Amino acid sequence: MPSGISAQGSTLQISSGSGAAKVITAISPGNPTIVTSAAHGLNNGDVVLLAGIVGTLSALNGSKRVVSNKTAGTFALLDFDSTGMTYTSGGTATPETYTKISGVTSFDGFDGSADELDTTDLDSTAKEYISGLKDEGKFGFEAKVLKADAGQQALRAARNSGAIVGMKLTLPDTSVATFSVLVKTMPASGGVNSVLKGKIDTKISGPVVWS
Repeated sequence: MPSGISAQGSTLQISSGSGAAKVITAISPGNPTIVTSAAHGLNNGDVVLLAGIVGTLSALNGSKRVVSNKTAGTFALLDFDSTGMTYTSGGTATPETYTKISGVTSFDGFDGSADELDTTDLDSTAKEYISGLKDEGKFGFEAKVLKADAGQQALRAARNSGAIVGMKLTLPDTSVATFSVLVKTMPASGGVNSVLKGKIDTKISGPVVWS
């Protein structure tokens, strides 16, 4: 009988800065787009800022893309279809760095849905709809309150500033969800013979990319 994926061993991380730029030596257009960068050291689910690309693939410059299908010297951009575009030369990929959020005991979310756009007209014999933009919904998690933890400190800073911040959820089967959120609430609760903990609620902004 097939078994499910255990949540035990999952890791939740928050974006905390930028790493060293990786030099791009080639890009193979298509879907997915394959980037060549020797010994890049990136992992699936990482987010990279692309710059300095020459050719019609310069459309990637200034955008952030999610790494997938990585090998020692290449990685794919699953969220960009470059079919028919050209690569001439140059380019760098600067990765975001991530900090683990410690003390997490459970998580839930990715519960959004697409809007329903009403296309009914006088020729319709019943209500008709098409799918609109997808709302990825919420992502929440319960965690022990650890004031000195760098990941929880980054969460508090994002809540206080109101800035959109990147997050990455890595499951034990190595699949990775990369997404951005607004941190809405970080309450805390406690009681007799219990640790201080809280349920952090966030709102997902933009797509969730699985790699």
